[in-house]
Order: sequence, then structure tokens, then C-alpha cells
Amino acid sequence: MRKALMAMIMAATVKTPIAAEAQRRGGGDRGEARSERREARQERRESREQVRQQQPQAPQVRQQRAAQPQAQRAPGWGGSRSDPAMREHRERYDRRARENAQRYGSEQQYREVVQQQRAANRAAGQDRGDGRRDWQRDNRNDRRDFRQDRRDDRRDFRQDRRSSRGDWNRGWRNDRRYDWQRWRNSNRNIFRGSRYYSPYRNWSYRRFSIGLMLQPLFYSQRYWISDPFYYRLPPAPYGTQWVRYYDDVLLVDVYTGEVIDVIHSFFW
Repeated sequence: MRKALMAMIMAATVKTPIAAEAQRRGGGDRGEARSERREARQERRESREQVRQQQPQAPQVRQQRAAQPQAQRAPGWGGSRSDPAMREHRERYDRRARENAQRYGSEQQYREVVQQQRAANRAAGQDRGDGRRDWQRDNRNDRRDFRQDRRDDRRDFRQDRRSSRGDWNRGWRNDRRYDWQRWRNSNRNIFRGSRYYSPYRNWSYRRFSIGLMLQPLFYSQRYWISDPFYYRLPPAPYGTQWVRYYDDVLLVDVYTGEVIDVIHSFFW
């Protein structure tokens, strides 16, 4: 036991100097890296300072431009008069002026022709503007007339519906042509209709009378009686339709759903 304890103490004493040395070396490496980064930053700062000193300042640039002769200054479009592009532009302008002078006799005549063309263009533009205004005015009038025609058509349509409904005479039952009861007695199979299916779920039969309003699905096209005379019924006026409702027959305004006439227990 004593020998093992002595061996552990000796190992600890040997490792301690080695660990200290390693720690010292690691700290020295970090210090060197830090100093290198500091030197790099100092070099970059010095290089930027040198570049800044070499560049001319804004006041100096303005003074140099003011001291430059007027003939060497750049024109308004950014090119110098001594530049090849500027010379080519000037030569092209002079050549075009000479050609126009030769064509029209003199430069003054050419200017007069140009002014006349400009005046003609302005007049043509004014004519186009007048034509455009006329077209807009006509278009507005056409739209106004179209809206008025639509209002008139709707008014006539409503008037026709009211007149057709007002002309409906329930005295048709006295007409022998529409004696549906006698016709049913002699043609019982015709009035034996198929099973009626309500368009609304959980709807039971309710007795309708004249003037009541019918729900839209009850007078949909599947319930129409396409040939009223087949059952000896009078023709339906415009905007109305004979429809089957369970075993009843209703004359319904298809636009409002109002019941105009009704025959109860029409079918068997």
C-alpha cells in the first residue's frame, strides 16, 4: 500500500512541470497570433492613408477645372471638342445642313419649309384631336341611347307581364274546350301521373291558393306541363307556366313564383 502511494506521488510531481510548460507554450502562440493581426491592421491602415493622400481633394478638383481653358472644357453632352466623336457629330451636322441648303436653295428657305411642316403637323394633330373628341361624344351618346333602350325594354316587358296576368280570365272553366273533368273521366290513365318527388328534403304537402308565393324549385323546368291541352288546360300566358305540384296543377309566374291559378286534386 505504501509503495503504491509513493508511486502516485512521484508520477504527479513528474507531470506537473510538463503541463505547465505546455500551457506556457500555448499562451505564447496566442500572443504571437495576436501581435501578427495587430501588425496586419496597422499595415492596412497605412496603405489606405497613402491612397487618400495621393487622390486630389474635391476643392482642388474644382480649382483645376476653373483654371482649365474654355476651349478645352467638355461640352454639355460630356465630350470634348477635340474628341473624334464630337468632330464626327459636327461634320455630320454640317453635311446635313449643306445638303438641305442645296435642296431648298438656301438655309432660310429650309427653315421656312421646316416651320410650315411643323404648322401642318400641329394642324393635323388638332384635327385628330377634334376627331377623337367627336368619336368620344358619339360613343357617349350611343351608350346613353343603349341604356335608355334597355330601360324601355324592361319597362315594356314588365308591362306585358302585367297585361298578360291581368288578362288571365279564370272563367276558362266554362269553355267546353277546356272541360278537363269530362276529359279525365274518359281518359283516366292520362291523369294517373307518376310518383311526385319533392325538390326539398323533409317537405310535406301544403295546400296552395291563388296569390301565395311558391319556392323556386317547385316551378323549375322538370315540373312544367309542356302540353297543357293534352290535359285540356288553356295555354299559359307569357311569363307563366303550368306546373305540377303533387296532385295539384298550378299556374305560376316563373319570374316571381306567384300562384295565379290552381286546380286541386287534378291528378289521381
